[in-house]
Amino acid sequence: MIGSRKVQRYSRLLIALTFTSASACASQTHPLNASDVQPNPAQNNASGGTVAYLHQLIDTHQLIQLRTTINGDYGTTLFFQPEKLSYYVAMFHGDVYWQVIQTESERNAESIYSAFSQRSEKLAEVDIDALRLKAGNAYAEQMVAMNEKRLQNLQQDAARQQQQAQLVAAQQQQAQQQAVALSNDLRASSIQLDAVKERIRVLEAQQANTELILPPPPQPAVPTNAPTTATAGPSN
Repeated sequence: MIGSRKVQRYSRLLIALTFTSASACASQTHPLNASDVQPNPAQNNASGGTVAYLHQLIDTHQLIQLRTTINGDYGTTLFFQPEKLSYYVAMFHGDVYWQVIQTESERNAESIYSAFSQRSEKLAEVDIDALRLKAGNAYAEQMVAMNEKRLQNLQQDAARQQQQAQLVAAQQQQAQQQAVALSNDLRASSIQLDAVKERIRVLEAQQANTELILPPPPQPAVPTNAPTTATAGPSN
């Protein structure tokens, strides 16, 4: 009984080694690329198969995440199951695993991971371009709004400056007219002042004269109806 068990174990080990060697040879002869990896409906049914089994392994903490590549909303993760020396390569979109491939060959797992990563990068190009365009449009709209606001402020400043300039020009014209009027008033005041000063000088000169100056006597008035006196001539 013990001998048959050893034979069974040896047979299983031999089959596993044969399968691993075959997988490695296949990987060396036909390296995988992005176009060679195609979804397998039998393995990638969301309700069962490898995808469901992968979720089970993740929930029971049987997998170690070796590496992950993310391109936009797409990505690829390489898992390792230490208990069975198995690798799981999963490509996901968002939070949903899209395609999962299981292999016992490390080299084959790396090739599948590289192929999935290339596929995720290719698939993400459209989303990344759309994201950049959306950001560019948002930035352009923001710049347009900011520049329109700046233009509006400059227009308001220009209107205020023009209004202020018109007010200053009117004030300047009014001040010039007032200056002309004040200049005329000053000239008239100067003439009047000179006349007053002259009168003061004359009066001061008169007061400073020590001689009494009397006014001339008035001339006698000649009556208009006085009788004419005849002068008698010498008698003969």
